[in-house]
Amino acid sequence: MKLEDLRKIREQAAKGLSLRTGEARIKVIVGMGTSGIAAGARDVLAAFLDEISKRDLRDVMVTQTGERGLSSSEPVVEVRQADGSVIVYGDMTAKKARRVVAEHIVNGNPVSEYTIEVRTE
Repeated sequence: MKLEDLRKIREQAAKGLSLRTGEARIKVIVGMGTSGIAAGARDVLAAFLDEISKRDLRDVMVTQTGERGLSSSEPVVEVRQADGSVIVYGDMTAKKARRVVAEHIVNGNPVSEYTIEVRTE
């Protein structure tokens, strides 16, 4: 997948999503540093945007960040909930991203086998 393809998917998904700062029920943060991109983070980001758009989840915000210092677990994704809980998923793929949307974001059940960290902020 090329960067331009990712931009098109992101723009298309953004049209149907409510990307209001601080008002989202859930915030998904995809690590897009050099090691994350090399490990497939672009495809992971595209899968989150696509799946969230398909499900019309208007209270979910998707953003990206740089390196997280977890290069051995890239691509890394944080899912932050309004209650302050944070689940960090590692070794993500597009298929895993779609499962996280279905099980964690939609049904509220974190996917334990992908989880590398759990914390509260």
